[in-house]
Amino acid sequence: MYGIAIDLGTSGFRLQLIDLGSRSILKTIMTMKHPLPGGNVIDHLGFAIQVGGDVANKIMVHTLQKMIDMLPVPPEEIRKIAVCGNPIQLSLFQNIEIRDLAYAGKNMQQRLGIGEVKRGMKIYDGIEIFGKSSGLDGCDLIVLPSIEHEIGADALAMMVKTDFMEQDGISLVTDYGTNAEMALKVNGRIITCSAAAGPAIEGQGIKCGMLASPGAISDVNEEKGMWRITVLDEQMDGRKSHLIDPLTGIIFEKGELSPLGITGTGVISAISLALSMGLIKALPHLPNGRLILSEGVELSDKDIEEAGKAIGAIRAAHLTLLVEAGLKFEDLEYMYMSGASGTYVDADKARRIGLAPRFAKKIVQFGNTSLELAKDIVLGNYDLQEIQELADRIKADHIMLASNETFKNIYACELAYWNEGMPEEVYNNFLESYDMPRMPAMEIAPLFQKRVKRDISNSESTGIEIMQDMNTVIEEESFGCMECKICEKECPEKAIKIMNKNGSIYAGYMSHLCLGMSCKRCIRICPSKAIHYREIRPVSTEDMSVI
Repeated sequence: MYGIAIDLGTSGFRLQLIDLGSRSILKTIMTMKHPLPGGNVIDHLGFAIQVGGDVANKIMVHTLQKMIDMLPVPPEEIRKIAVCGNPIQLSLFQNIEIRDLAYAGKNMQQRLGIGEVKRGMKIYDGIEIFGKSSGLDGCDLIVLPSIEHEIGADALAMMVKTDFMEQDGISLVTDYGTNAEMALKVNGRIITCSAAAGPAIEGQGIKCGMLASPGAISDVNEEKGMWRITVLDEQMDGRKSHLIDPLTGIIFEKGELSPLGITGTGVISAISLALSMGLIKALPHLPNGRLILSEGVELSDKDIEEAGKAIGAIRAAHLTLLVEAGLKFEDLEYMYMSGASGTYVDADKARRIGLAPRFAKKIVQFGNTSLELAKDIVLGNYDLQEIQELADRIKADHIMLASNETFKNIYACELAYWNEGMPEEVYNNFLESYDMPRMPAMEIAPLFQKRVKRDISNSESTGIEIMQDMNTVIEEESFGCMECKICEKECPEKAIKIMNKNGSIYAGYMSHLCLGMSCKRCIRICPSKAIHYREIRPVSTEDMSVI
């Protein structure tokens, strides 16, 4: 008999097949992007509200079913599935109410007739989610509990699967990703929040960005005045690649692996190194407007701006937790970093640019704790009632950053620092004007500890298979379309295609490439106003029939 652990990440899905007898990992599969349009949870939520939760659920479940079909075992032998993720992903997966996640205000929820939505532990029969044709009849499908409006089972995982809960000293933990969940523990009190950092933290929203996968730049280091590029190989190990002058692009020494793109951790490393070497005189401007990391792989001023928004959101959230708890910044003892970005990033480079607190005394890196907790549930390592009780206990202390004045003020400083080049001294003056402590100067490096080599454990022997054919298309009939195809040229991701089917014109969007509700460039550019992005239905590119 077999089990499956699933992490519904905002930037993609991860799945592991587990032999319940030997308790070993047989196969790991991941997607390079989320199947829904957009690069963050707000995009996914907006898409589901405008187009329909049923459509979003159908796309997600269809993608997961394809991943399950890639496994070397028949579905009838899969007896247990555990699913972890944030509240939006888990709600879309279950096809339950989501409007309360979009409208935090109680008055709006009352006007919409939204009652209290419970997102505790749920156990389904597999066919309730995947359908009768899935072969998962009799399979226990466990959806792990969310903690709060913005804090899901993935946040619970980062607390349980690190040393965070056991520490007596003041501790901070963050699951680095597009929706960075974090928690502060002080004197037995746990305060949580979530910073919508955006996709740049995981390499998306960056022109040459990609998720951590073979061929991705994960780190850069100074060597002989040049930059030594580190690229992930097929086993997700960092291997030396080119020795390059980032200003001219001249390669002085070719590496055995040629970069295909750059991860969020690579972007962080490049920014940190460029600042420490004095290549960046004033943020966000790069020398000649770019840094060249390989043939076809560059960073631009725009990329620095996007990364700065993400880094700034996370640092502002860290500072907000400490300020709201009444602590001095220097009181922080432990910083725990989890998630793919938290695993592969150089922790010292991260703290130098503010992604990890520069004042933490010890920084510890873990892997994908969300997938790890799901795996533990499949293997029965945790009592389900114990997990639910922990989620209930943590609910009391949650900060919603969108309405928090401390966060708003600090994030305004972060945006000025990253996008307008505001000096750090002026940044500190603004903090003082808001009656907040100044940022401490960069002290001696803390104690660094890396607990894992890879973000996904137990994948060394079996490797990680990437699901390449994310071929779900969403389409709408475009009445009045002149077939000028200006929208196709305007689309930055080349996601849209105008199709003539049986005499009718349709705008088809490759779902995982489309930037969704935060873009709408195709809508604005259409001269005949034939594109509305409302009456959407999902189709399959294999036969263009409704899924």
